[in-house]
Amino acid sequence: MINTTTNSPIKALMFDVFGTLVDWRSSVASHAQSLLGDKFNIDWLAFADAWRDQYQPSMQKVRSGEIPFSSLDHLHLINLNKIIQDFSLKGIDELTKKNLNLAWHKLDGWSDTQEGLQRLRKKFITAPCSNGNISIMVDLARHNHIHWDAILGSEIAGNYKPNPIVYKASVKALGLNPDEVMMVAAHSSDLKAAAEQGLKTAFITRALEHGPLGSKNNAQAETKALTPVDYSANDLNDLAQQLGC
Repeated sequence: MINTTTNSPIKALMFDVFGTLVDWRSSVASHAQSLLGDKFNIDWLAFADAWRDQYQPSMQKVRSGEIPFSSLDHLHLINLNKIIQDFSLKGIDELTKKNLNLAWHKLDGWSDTQEGLQRLRKKFITAPCSNGNISIMVDLARHNHIHWDAILGSEIAGNYKPNPIVYKASVKALGLNPDEVMMVAAHSSDLKAAAEQGLKTAFITRALEHGPLGSKNNAQAETKALTPVDYSANDLNDLAQQLGC
């Protein structure tokens, strides 16, 4: 549904990545099981969920000024040490932890991600605007055969979404006005923050981000935008169709 309040043409699309473009839950669980499954018998999806649950609290310490900015890789490793302790996984050496932390560099895209981004890039500048550091974005692009025109987001801003500086710095890096850029995400909080900085917004439904339909965790997934948006789409191909790609 279109709810555009300005007439400026869209020139660039910026994408949330974790959950919107890639399936972090299944990918992290699979990677963890491949590294540790011979030694431990646990619910690896629950392990992935617990690790992800530390994501926002750790970034909030940066946003609040409690700790200085550091890369998401660094925060993920801190969070991993906590989850290893919570799950009573003993005897994991530092090299294994480092390899386990690389799970976030090897997340698999949703089935429409590669094709949808290729279609959108024919008409628009495309770039991630993610809380992931640049090295994560590079590795995810190569892993999923994605071609970006730029890599934007937290590391160029020195802060984490939804802090306004992340959107502002990313738009500035493109040399565009906010209303010439559209934020694409599966999370309403991200889109609301982007809209408050003058960006246009597109919601993508990712009903399986937190698990199968009907599961307890699945209740966290947004099946529709919880904030006014300019476009709402079932997937990236649907968005490309709406945008004439």
